[in-house]
Amino acid sequence: MSEPARAPVRAPARERRLVHLSDLHFGAHCDLAQMEAIEDFLPALAPDAILVSGDLSQRARHGEYQAAHYFLSRLRQLAPVLVVPGNHDVQWWASPFHLRGARPLYDKFRIYFGEDLTPVLELPGLVVAGALTAHGLAWGSMTWNLRDATVKGHLPKRETDRVAEIFRRAAPGTAKVLVMHHNVLPGKISRRQGLARWQGAQRRLQALGADVVLCGHDHQEGAGQLGTTLAISSSGTHSSRMRGGRPSVFNLVRIDGSAVHIQHNRWEAAARRFVPADSYAFARHQPAHPAVSVAGGDDPAL
Repeated sequence: MSEPARAPVRAPARERRLVHLSDLHFGAHCDLAQMEAIEDFLPALAPDAILVSGDLSQRARHGEYQAAHYFLSRLRQLAPVLVVPGNHDVQWWASPFHLRGARPLYDKFRIYFGEDLTPVLELPGLVVAGALTAHGLAWGSMTWNLRDATVKGHLPKRETDRVAEIFRRAAPGTAKVLVMHHNVLPGKISRRQGLARWQGAQRRLQALGADVVLCGHDHQEGAGQLGTTLAISSSGTHSSRMRGGRPSVFNLVRIDGSAVHIQHNRWEAAARRFVPADSYAFARHQPAHPAVSVAGGDDPAL
């Protein structure tokens, strides 16, 4: 028996434009020239929202958070800003394995970026949900590799259940975006998954009803697809810790009635500016042949 035809996605009132930043790492490794260039460049992109997928700091120190807070307060003059914590934003030593509960892990982060670690942003035709994957030294994030301790992320089922309900309530045709820190697909250079127990996390992510997931952590940009319908935007870092000495990249994500478009904007250090680079598109409204696109070309093995 043939499968029932899928109802087409209604086109939103207009295209939604999202700036995706990640891994700012304010502190010793932050590239301040890039911060200044981002502030100058973003008005030309006319974003509806600016989404930051974690690691605002390097060591979860007050001074680092103060610098990040000031930077984001200036960006808020342009568009709403949503942030989620990354593994570098977690004071894991304050409560290893959550022996003192989870709250001490995020005390400083909350001072500067608010109580809600999983914020939701709703605009006409758009809903953005933040998810928490950075839990410090926690059982859910542990693997057999001791180097993964405090680095790997974990996406609990309660998080995907919560986000699925948010997306379920959205009007038909609404662009649905999930923001989390840890990379969903393995990095092209590192070949590492960002999440522990990633197989189960990927299955649950595909069932959310999201159009695109925005993530970072691996310090290399990417545009890919999970399954046949879920686009993945991976933003790079604005620090000196790029993979393989590659230039930094942030992404512009555009969502229209039929597709998610991911545009890389690459840093030119000599000119001290960002320039548009590779661009990819992933269908929203119908199953497509699985594909993964990364800067520099398609990599079917990713």
